[in-house]
Formats: sequence, C-alpha cells, structure tokens
Amino acid sequence: MNSNAYSWVVRVIAVLVLAVGTSAQAPTPQSLGGIINDYTPATGVGGPWEMHGKWSLKANRETGKVDFSAFMTMEHPDYWIVLNPADVDNPGARSPHTHHITMTNATVSYDTSSCPADNPTTTGRFVVTGPVSITGNGSAAPFETKGPSTLQVCITGGTEVRFSNVTLVLTGPATGHFGSQAIHGVVRIPGKSDQGDGDRR
Repeated sequence: MNSNAYSWVVRVIAVLVLAVGTSAQAPTPQSLGGIINDYTPATGVGGPWEMHGKWSLKANRETGKVDFSAFMTMEHPDYWIVLNPADVDNPGARSPHTHHITMTNATVSYDTSSCPADNPTTTGRFVVTGPVSITGNGSAAPFETKGPSTLQVCITGGTEVRFSNVTLVLTGPATGHFGSQAIHGVVRIPGKSDQGDGDRR
C-alpha cells in the first residue's frame, strides 16, 4: 500500500471513530418541552390526585447546567369521589389547585441507571437533578416550610423518537403531596406544537 492510500485509510478510520464516539453520547438538546398526565397514589398523599400540565427544559451551553420548569393543575378524580362521597356536580369538591415547579442551574448526567423503568422499555438519554421550588396556587406550597426538596427529571426515548418520555421524581417534603413515585409525561417532538396550543418550538 503506497503512502497516499495509507494516509487516506487512516483519515477514514479517524472519521468513523469520531462519528461512533459522538453518536454514543449526544449532547443535551438546548431545549425540550412537553406535557404531564398522571395520578398520585391513593394513600399517603390525600389522593389520588389527577395531574395535568406542561413542562420545559433549557440547557446553558456555556455552563453545562439546565433550567427546568413545569406548571400543572391537580384535582381529585372520580375514584376519589366514590371513596369520599361528594357532590360530583360541584367542581370545588375536587379541591382543584395549581403548582409551578422550577429548578435552576441543575446538574446533567448521562448515567441514567437511577431513572425509573418505562414499560415498554426505553433507552435512557440523560437525567437532570437539583433542588426544586414548588408553589401552590401562586404562593409557596405548604410543604416548602418543612425543608428543601429535590427533583430528578429523566429523559428517555426509543428507536423512532430519540427523546419521547419524561419522568419527574421528587424526594424530600414534597413527597407528602405528590408521592415518591415517578410522575410521567411525554416529550413534544421538536418543531411540532401541542395540538391547539399554538406554541411552536
């Protein structure tokens, strides 16, 4: 093999190695968002509570940190009404309320071994963890006075959609209201809008 051909082969191999290394751990997307739809447990948190909301995540390329925010409504579902007879025609009987959840300068990791398992199975992409601030109807949530809570946000996906699932897991006093189980949601495909919300990314 002459020197020119050898040099060409070495360059091709170097490019392939770089490509494989890059695809193995892609960088955190600059921004992601989606919706949350789930229930809390029926016991231990005054539940069950029905949770609906939207979330967003933004990465700072310079610091490598991530800001996360979510806003959701919570209210008792029909199952709670059955267990605690109330006027089903009175929305107030379901104790509707709101929460704003924020986490700033959170740490990013690609070790997703601590993330909850999805069923069917997904592939862990990255996890964001840090102290969290939570409001209740626009003021500090009552459990905030009991000390700090921590939030873990896991992003996973599959073969067709790289980033498809999100889970939120709380630790600390916030579990007294939300529980310690994973709260599930979906990642909106970049460039698409949630149906009817007119919010484009």
